[in-house]
Amino acid sequence: MARPHLPQPEPIETNNVRVAAVGTAAWVVAFVVLLAVGLPEDAHWWLWVCVTGTVIGVFACLYLPRFERKREPHADVPDDGSEAPGRP
Repeated sequence: MARPHLPQPEPIETNNVRVAAVGTAAWVVAFVVLLAVGLPEDAHWWLWVCVTGTVIGVFACLYLPRFERKREPHADVPDDGSEAPGRP
């Protein structure tokens, strides 16, 4: 006997720019902590890891609003493959 399918839950609205900004701030804090603590000569690559994380985070903060704007017009397309109302 087949189990009945449960309805899909609605997607959760998130603020992706805020998430990226918090992650970027964490990389900046890690960079400052590593500078304050001091690293051995063979471990300076950790500073570049923090710099790379910060650069990627800044890019994400700048790119995500554009990505979300492009995604909005397609929100009225149903998932079942049928045409949306008002579309030819």
